[in-house]
Amino acid sequence: MSESDNDQTGEHAAKRTGQEAACQRCGRKQGLVGKYDINLCRQCFREIARDMGFKKYK
Repeated sequence: MSESDNDQTGEHAAKRTGQEAACQRCGRKQGLVGKYDINLCRQCFREIARDMGFKKYK
């Protein structure tokens, strides 16, 4: 198969479509908490989770 055949079948896509998510607070792209559309990195989430109404349970 040639390279143009791969493009037609969708194999080996170079990039994912859509926007790349980033932390709304600091802009970091790794370690995101996306549940409930929070979109914060885990470090920022830990800093402000209690202010957002989350409670820590054992």
